[in-house]
Order: sequence, then structure tokens, then C-alpha cells
Amino acid sequence: MLSKMIKSLLLLALQLQPTIQAPLKQPGIVARNSLPVRTIAGVTVVDTPIVRDAHDFARRHSSDWVYKHVMRTWLYGALIINHNATLKRSVDLEVHAVAVLLHDLGWDRTPNSTLISTDKRFEVDGAIAAREFIRSNKHGKNWAELRVQHVWDAIALHTQPGIYDYKEFDVKVTGSGINTDFHGPSNGITQPEYDAIVQEYPNADLYPGTNETITWLCQTKPNTTVDTWQQAWGEHYVENYPPKGVSTWDMLSHW
Repeated sequence: MLSKMIKSLLLLALQLQPTIQAPLKQPGIVARNSLPVRTIAGVTVVDTPIVRDAHDFARRHSSDWVYKHVMRTWLYGALIINHNATLKRSVDLEVHAVAVLLHDLGWDRTPNSTLISTDKRFEVDGAIAAREFIRSNKHGKNWAELRVQHVWDAIALHTQPGIYDYKEFDVKVTGSGINTDFHGPSNGITQPEYDAIVQEYPNADLYPGTNETITWLCQTKPNTTVDTWQQAWGEHYVENYPPKGVSTWDMLSHW
């Protein structure tokens, strides 16, 4: 069982984002009136071909616990949107769905995965993989570059509430839904809604899986975790961490 210390450390690293306020409408959003939808765990979500393809892509490149995590976070984000009239008018549902479904591609631990680099943070690996998915997908190759950029930003920044909270609505809602999986109901999500999602996609393995994965990142590509919120895992669990001469402190402290 994950210790209370590690759970507290993870919560501190992710930080609880402020409640989303009703934002101004952003331009260029695809009309949603005719978008097909489906219901999962009582939550209405968009059901277009590229969203289905993103779901299938995520399933192929995720362990069971990561897949359940991305599904929960998609549903939490959809609830946040559905409970906020302005977000409901403003958020590009396909952008949000694709971003949140693919946000943890950087955690693909398949041996020799082509999605994982040796020199980039996992968030950036995921953002790059999602961008390539869109550009190679027959339903996404004609997406406006702004939509692709919002997916990239949403994934690259999803662990940084101090940044994404001031970004575009698609980016902000993606991060907020992900954070909900670690902190519980917020932004209008009720306890019964939250519980229904957890019943459909149980979350008992969220903290152990996250702890193990962050430790793995600190072991396998430590240079990408130094000076990030992940560094504490390396310091607690990885021998001879952090590598010398890599941190900003190492570079600047002796001037």
C-alpha cells in the first residue's frame, strides 16, 4: 500500500488548482450542435471518429491502470464542461477529448516504444505523440493548426496548474479534469457523479501506479526529471540521484 508520505508528496506536487471561473468565449470553436455523443458512467461525451480513434490508440499504449485513469479524467473534464454554461459554449469537445485521452502516452512502458524518448520529459513525449497521431489520422490531418496546438499545450502542461490555469479553455479544462482524479470532486462535480465514474473505472491502483511510474522515469531518464516536480521521487527511491551537474543549482550556484 502506498504510504501516506508518498500520497501527500504526490498531492503536493500536483497541487490543487483554483476553481474554474466562467471564462470569456474564445474564437474558432467547432460548432457542437451536430456532434454525435454517447453516455459513459452517466456522463455525456463527444463520440466522433477521431475521438474513437484516440480512445483506441490510448488503449493500445496504456497499461490497465493508466487506461482507467485517462477514462476517468475524460469524464471528469466532460462534467466540468457540462456544469459550466460558458465552458459548454466555448470548449472544443474534440480537442478536449483527444488531449485527455492521449495525455499519458509518455507513460507507455512497452519495451522499445516509439513514443518514448530518452531526452524529453514524459509530458513532452505525450504531447509530441498526440500531435503525430492527429496529423496522421484521416479525421485529424485537416485540423486547423490552432486545434493541434491546443492539444499539444494541454498535454505538455497538464502537470502544471500554475501555468495551464491561465491558458486557453481547452487546455485549462484538460488539466482540471486530470487533477480531479487525484483530488476528488470539484468544479461543480457532485459526489454521486464522481462515485459513478469510479465505480465504472476503479481508482485503487492510481497512487501505486503513479508512484511506480514516476520512479521508473527517474531511473530510466533521470536528466528529464531533475528540476521538476518528479525530482522528489528520484531522491527518495533512486540510488545516486540526481545526476551531478544537471540541475540548475549545479549550473548556477558556483558562479
